[in-house]
Parts: sequence; C-alpha cells; structure tokens
Amino acid sequence: MDSSGILVLAMMLTFIGLLFTGYPIAFILGGVAMLFTLIGYGSDQLFGTITGLDYMTIGLVVNRLYRVLYNWILIALPMFIFMGLMLDRSGIAEKMMTAMQDLFGKVRGGLAISVTLIGILLAAATGIIGASVVLLGLLSLPAMLNQGYSKPLAVGTVCASGTLGILIPPSIMLVMMADQLSLSVGDLFMGALLPGILLGFLYMLYILIFAFCVPGAAPLAKNRQPLEFAMVWRVLKTILPTGALILAVLGSIFAGLATPTEASGIGALGAILLALTNRRLNLKIFKEVLYNTFNTTGYIFGILVGATCFALVLRELGGDEFIAAAFTGLPFGPYGIISVILMMVFFLGFFLDWIEITLIILPILSPVVSSLGLNIDGGGVIDNPELVWFAILVAISLQTSFLTPPVGFAIFYLKGVSPPEISLLDIYKGVIPFIILQLIGLFIVMYWPKLVVWLPSVAYG
Repeated sequence: MDSSGILVLAMMLTFIGLLFTGYPIAFILGGVAMLFTLIGYGSDQLFGTITGLDYMTIGLVVNRLYRVLYNWILIALPMFIFMGLMLDRSGIAEKMMTAMQDLFGKVRGGLAISVTLIGILLAAATGIIGASVVLLGLLSLPAMLNQGYSKPLAVGTVCASGTLGILIPPSIMLVMMADQLSLSVGDLFMGALLPGILLGFLYMLYILIFAFCVPGAAPLAKNRQPLEFAMVWRVLKTILPTGALILAVLGSIFAGLATPTEASGIGALGAILLALTNRRLNLKIFKEVLYNTFNTTGYIFGILVGATCFALVLRELGGDEFIAAAFTGLPFGPYGIISVILMMVFFLGFFLDWIEITLIILPILSPVVSSLGLNIDGGGVIDNPELVWFAILVAISLQTSFLTPPVGFAIFYLKGVSPPEISLLDIYKGVIPFIILQLIGLFIVMYWPKLVVWLPSVAYG
C-alpha cells in the first residue's frame, strides 16, 4: 500500500472515530478534509511522497460548491420539505384515520392496515420520515392500544409505515441521490414507486396473516358499523384531496409536463391550499413551517458543504481507485459484490444519517457498480439503468436501517411520542418482523430489476 492508500484508510478511520464524539457531522467532514490536506502536503514536503495535496485542493472546493449549489434541481429540496411539513399541520391524516377505521372495522387487523395505507399516502405526500412516524404515532397508537392490539404489533406497524417516506416519491433522498449520481430525478421517482408499493403490500399481508393466526393480538373493534355506501364515500372524500395533490406532483413529472423542481412548487402551493381548506392555516403555523423548512434545508446543505470537501480530498488521494480495487477484488460475482455493498450501507445506516451516506458513499461506489457489467435492460430509453436500480436498492437498505435496533432513528422518533406504557423493548420486538419483510422486499427488487426499470421504460417508451 502506497502513501496515498495509507492516507485514504487513515482518513476514513479518523472520520468514523470522530463520529462518536457527538460533534456536528458537517464540521467533522470539513475538518477531516482540511486536516488530511495539511497532512498530505506536509508528507510531500518532508518525505517526498506524491499525494498532490496543497492549498490549491481547498481552493478547488469553492468551484465544486459553486457547481453543486448552482444546480437548480436542488431547489426541489426546500419545496418538498415545505410541502411535507405543511401537510403534517393540515389535519388531513386525522380525517383519513377516522374514516379508514370505520371502513376496515370488520377486518381483523383492520386498524393496523389503515395505519399502513395512511403511511403510504403520507409517504407520497410528505417524504419526511420524522414527520410521518410522529404523526402516525400520535394518531394511531392510542386507538390501537385501546382496541386491545398487542404493543409490538402496534408500534411495529407505525414505525415501518412511517419509514416508507424515504422511498416512495417525492422523496427528498431520491432528489439527493439523483444529484450525486447524475441521474434523472424522474427516473428515480418512477423506479421507486413499485418497490415502495411492494413493501406496503408485504406489510399488509403480514398483518392479515398474523392477525388470523394470533386473533388476540389484533381484536376487532367493538363498535363495528356495517359497510355502507356513505362510509365508502366518506373515505373517498378524505383521500381525494391528498390523492389529487400526489397526482398533480408525480403525474406532472411522469407525464413530462413539469420538471421535479416545477412539480415541487406545485406541491408546496397545493399543501397550502389543503391546509386552508381544512382551516388549519394561520400566521403562526405558517411561520413555524417556514422556520422548520429553513432549519432542515440548512442542516442538509451544511452537510453537503462538508461532504463536498471530504469527497474532494478523498478523491485527490486516490480514494476512488482504492475503494474500487477493494470491491472488484472480492471473490464474488456482480450480484455478490452488490450484496456486500448493500450490507455495508445497511450497517453504516446504524451510525450515519442517509444524507452522509448519499453524499459520501454513493459517488464513490457508483463507478464500481457501473464496471460490474450487470447489463440491466432499460428499454433503450433509460440512461444508466444499472445505477437507477442500484440507487433504489440503497434507498431500501437505508429505509431498513431506520428500523434497526439499537439506534434506528424511527425507533426514537416513535418513543418520543409513545404512551408511557410503551417501552423500547416493545418497539424493538415490534420492528423485527418488519425488518425481515423489508429484507425480503430488498431481495425481490435485487433479483427482479424490472420492478425498478419497468415504469420509467414504459413511460418514456
């Protein structure tokens, strides 16, 4: 191993070690980059090594950041964040929960299925995991516990349904992935739709089977009402506004009528109109949503600045070649290497947020995936279909890591709003079956790439 390889390895280990200090991740990324630029320059001057790092390396960061922040696609990020936060305050989820409880009252496990369906709708409307998990927890946990649901089933359903927002479009993570991998946002949105629906279907299938096998874990509601047209109409009236907004946003992108950035503006305006319709919007709420939007956007872009510095120095040291050689040298076939990468992403998700993984890991690993010769058929109309497929696999892996004990983010979001009788152990027990379901979904998508590439190939074809 030459001096550059030693510095690459030391840089990665330093970054991992500093993560446990609790210092802000954006400062760690930028600080490690500057530190190893200094170390590389000093090594060249004192020992005659050839790392090529000097003050010009940090100067390159300015140009790199300008190109990144000049990217108009990233304007969609604050718009989609605003849309999700505004819908969170609009009261739509509360109406849907009440209506669906009546609709599925005669189905054992119907309340948990209602939570899953609302989780899918919220995922397509908000795309923010924290907001979805907290909202579902506040609305549905008391109702499920009062109806006699087992604690693990109740909390597992809420956690898993809330995390669908990271995968089902319009997901802010997919926007970031498209930017980092130089892919079309529309390709990723369309590619993620069927896998997201597949996971929701697996959740509901598991709930029905579990409720049938263990009736005491999901008892029927005591005040069940007969299924009538008025009940169905009430459900449709609560779903239609949200469905119309989702159709306006995703439909305009899929049909080629609007770019993702333009569609995000449509979504933000639609969320304001829905909040006004439900009489949930006032100046105080509007200010809170704006503040939280700016706060979340600033957090993401702060990490983006640090990660850009880190990735630039890592690449200047030859980190791309070092990592590519490490993976391509594995004694596995292409799918075996993909499995190792996904396992690594899964475990990194225990310690890193999806933002860091997207900004640091994906650009480094994308050349490895492109060189594997996967030959995924994109119908001749999708650019880099293997990278689109790989990005969706990484998204599913990161969604699974949100649920994984002991540090899954969704677990702690839910614990923060759970009733006192819900313990962390109850949540750990509850999420394990859903983690298994997500791994099953991951394997299905991995060995059946058509689930990802079919919709965009049909849309463009």
